[in-house]
Amino acid sequence: MKAILIIADGMADVPLKELGAKTPLEVARKPSLNRVAKAGICGIIDVIAPGIPPGSDTAHLALLGYDVMEVYSGRGALEAIGSGINILPNDLAFRCNFATIDREFRVLDRRAGRIRNEDAIKLTASIKETIQKDPPDVGDVLFENTIQHRAILRISGPNLSTMVSDTDPHEPGLKVLQAHALDGSPEAKNTAAMLNKLTQQFHQVLNDHPVNKERKKKSLLPANAILFRGVGQLPEIDPLTLLYGIHSAAIAAIPLVRGVCKTAGMRLISAPGALGTYETDPIAKAKVALQALRAFDFVLIHFKATDLASHDYKPQKKITMIEKVDSMVAHLLDNLDLDETFIIVTADHTTSSIKREHSGEPVPVAIMGPNVRSDDVEEYGERTCAKGGLNRIKGLDLMPILINLLGKAEKAGS
Repeated sequence: MKAILIIADGMADVPLKELGAKTPLEVARKPSLNRVAKAGICGIIDVIAPGIPPGSDTAHLALLGYDVMEVYSGRGALEAIGSGINILPNDLAFRCNFATIDREFRVLDRRAGRIRNEDAIKLTASIKETIQKDPPDVGDVLFENTIQHRAILRISGPNLSTMVSDTDPHEPGLKVLQAHALDGSPEAKNTAAMLNKLTQQFHQVLNDHPVNKERKKKSLLPANAILFRGVGQLPEIDPLTLLYGIHSAAIAAIPLVRGVCKTAGMRLISAPGALGTYETDPIAKAKVALQALRAFDFVLIHFKATDLASHDYKPQKKITMIEKVDSMVAHLLDNLDLDETFIIVTADHTTSSIKREHSGEPVPVAIMGPNVRSDDVEEYGERTCAKGGLNRIKGLDLMPILINLLGKAEKAGS
């Protein structure tokens, strides 16, 4: 038996007035998702706990069967690992954003208008030059851009601590924050001072950079600051092979998700056209997943663009992205041996288009496959799946349910 888990990032939403008090998922045309729901068993998942908005990092860890309260050690290291950056146990890794700020260091846009990769690469080259010319007094600093506005800062060396605050205010209109120690240790104070120096140093490089001058001419937002957040170190977790006896692979474009999956011992597989943006190619992911199933028991497919649309407050775009997910599911249904394969479709969290942020509502899940106890649900959606036979489960419950279906569960007791 084989299994494919499809995680449509932030696909769940709240009812929107402009959609007639329906969610984008309820409005979208999704015959293949409905087919999975109708043939399978449905429910809703509190990915972490009821009412708790999950981060994408903790959400994916939970859906893969890890207790985040025990294993979570910060997002930065996971994103760095997924970006191909080597992280040693004592290294610190921060998530970074290229951002737009004014002369008073007030944040105008936390994503610099979702700057293009080409511009970010050029700006990163200049940041690397300034690090070489004026390195920190203690330790070693590496800065790498990943996708669009996202980047990673790795700090290696002695006298470092994760007990430091973010410089990212997390809301536009607020000033870039000064990093400060979250405890009284000299290591935390040293790390905070280093971050504050880098904030100023990077701004000086970016503010009058030719790329940003050209962006202004085109009426684009300049990427003239770097915001630091989500410091993390390597988590200590057992791989899925050891936990469940399965060989697994993941198809994901976003560094964070790649990092979670790699840390969980999954083989990372790239798909042509899998961009993590609105332009991503869902059929390419489906084709690669079908190939991967020849060698692996379990394949995870991550789809990011549904989440982007909520953060950007674009309900119609989110509907379009959900329909892209449906096309991917359709290709899988048409080409899989459905007598030997389980298909699971869910989201890692609700992303509220109203809040433009992750929210604590549960997410729908449907599991289709051989000998699944199907229920009466006929449509895949937040409210319809809530009536299904799985009822309301936790994120931690999903993998044990799947492992049982695959026939690999160990009996409790004699």
